[in-house]
Amino acid sequence: MTGRSSKVLLVHGLGRTPLSLILLARRLAREGYRPESFGYYAFAESHQRIVDRLVRRLRLLGSEDAPVGLIGHSLGGLLLRQALARVPELPVRGLVMLGTPNRPPRLAQRVKHWRTFRLFARSCGELLATPEAFASLPLPNCPYLVIAGTAGWRWKWTPFGGAANDGFVAVDETPVHPDEPPMTLPVAHTFMMNNRAVQDAILELLGR
Repeated sequence: MTGRSSKVLLVHGLGRTPLSLILLARRLAREGYRPESFGYYAFAESHQRIVDRLVRRLRLLGSEDAPVGLIGHSLGGLLLRQALARVPELPVRGLVMLGTPNRPPRLAQRVKHWRTFRLFARSCGELLATPEAFASLPLPNCPYLVIAGTAGWRWKWTPFGGAANDGFVAVDETPVHPDEPPMTLPVAHTFMMNNRAVQDAILELLGR
């Protein structure tokens, strides 16, 4: 079975909406895939409720008994990791994490006490700002790809201390395993999904 006609579920990042992935969805559709979106609002629902809804969505996809592709931008990648662990029967063609902090992000530590961040991100923000939560994240049980951007500022006064980053997440915060470096591309966090090279890498994984 080829990748064509397979469904691909796209999960956006914190503070974004499914519209942020519309150009990627259109590219996937042109290549013969069937993209779908999963949306959430971190300020309006708990992290647990979001994951529970995502689990139900993955189970629905699994009922079709066909391999699916999964793409998560930033927090969306973490949500997919958590939900996938509860749907082990789902046949996954590949999981792509775009700018996903698979390790405790420095920026979340910097802003975790800001009132605006707490109101905006709520329990999802607590996840990002709690190092212990990352230690308990389930490992992906499917082929996966992590793409990290390097177009962020490297000034010493930034939260990244000169480390390569995409403006929100440092490259060294993205690996799932220490011995598995991510694919790095000169893109920024917010719009990396619109980059042609990023989209090409996604299609390569899904087409294997």
